[in-house]
Amino acid sequence: MTKPLAGIRVIELANFIAGPLAGTLLADMGADVVKVEPPQGDMARATPPIRNGESVSFVALNRNKRSLVLDLKRPQAIDILRKLAGRSDVFLEAYRPGALDKLGLGSADVKAINPRIIYTSVSGFGQTGPDRRRAGVNLIIEAFSGVLSVTGEPGQMPMRPGVQSADVFGALFATYATLAGLVGAARHGEGRIADVSLVEASIAAAAWEAAEYLETGHAPQPLGNRHRLTAPYQLFETGDRRYIAFGTPNDALFAKLMQVLGLAEHLADARFTSYSGRKANEDALIPIVEPAVRARTASDLEAALMAVGVPCARVNNFEEVFAHPQIVARKVVQEVTHPRLGRMRTTRNPVLLDHDGPTIDRHAPMLGEHSEEVLRALGYSPAAIEKLVASGVTKLAKQTVVIPAKAGTQKPQNVP
Repeated sequence: MTKPLAGIRVIELANFIAGPLAGTLLADMGADVVKVEPPQGDMARATPPIRNGESVSFVALNRNKRSLVLDLKRPQAIDILRKLAGRSDVFLEAYRPGALDKLGLGSADVKAINPRIIYTSVSGFGQTGPDRRRAGVNLIIEAFSGVLSVTGEPGQMPMRPGVQSADVFGALFATYATLAGLVGAARHGEGRIADVSLVEASIAAAAWEAAEYLETGHAPQPLGNRHRLTAPYQLFETGDRRYIAFGTPNDALFAKLMQVLGLAEHLADARFTSYSGRKANEDALIPIVEPAVRARTASDLEAALMAVGVPCARVNNFEEVFAHPQIVARKVVQEVTHPRLGRMRTTRNPVLLDHDGPTIDRHAPMLGEHSEEVLRALGYSPAAIEKLVASGVTKLAKQTVVIPAKAGTQKPQNVP
């Protein structure tokens, strides 16, 4: 038995989140992902928290890969990458549009070397159009795409999402495009070029908001914690100053909610007897529900609603999330060993397969950790590799070993 993508070879040229996360998702499923980095490394290697010279944030997003350092300003590095492309199935890149074309590594150049290769480009605004070269990182994409315009309280400054939504949406669509390309190549013998825009990925994720505007011509507005289509479906404050989320997307669930809250007498109110009626009369309904919620503690109300099947959850912080019996039972947090960070906890891939599914088999690579290994596989001799290192074309990682310390801590030591 083997993982679904075992034998698939991927080249990744990307920084921060969108491209690297797509590469990690492929690597988790068994693909051999060679992360090609400049001598200074993926820019995410500088993001905190930093421990023992390694970014924990980088480590979280780059497991199961190999790191090859190439200075693409040097012709020899371009030659190496072209040789690697000739042996690969996927070329995943997140450079600014046009940058790789200038280096002879654009989609047409790589496809000329390997017609079956899948060439997936991830960029802020796409490979075409007047803004194709415009710089765009997560918050800028959320602002441009309209996502921020519907996030936050009405009449106030938009609130940025607490997670990197634009980058993650882009990563998921890039992975989807790559996998579709691999299936097509396997069945029809033809590789494809995929153009994934982070802006367009965010617009696609805003399906209801986009549909509302395209149908009515009215730009959707922020609703705070309220839902765009149904009520009650939002956050409420409880008597112990916690917050709880619940939603009632049908009449039966609404009836159960009102019974749990001791508000069953309002079920006969004509304003609240239908899905659309409750949304239309939300301003009358919410002031009835709020005091009843505030009279309960979050844990008590959550338990009561769960008992009757009403979708609900307290707002957990991450300490509570990782201590929750459901998350513990599903083994979402796993321990891995890193050469410099020692034993550390991380989250697993969220997909579970019946067999040979995604696992964490390889720590996130140190910069240049696999440069020699990859170059030898391409036919470079040890002497040739030494010359490439001496000329700055590539670099090798310093070897480290982890020496266990007391109290479960571990300290790395450089090996000459």
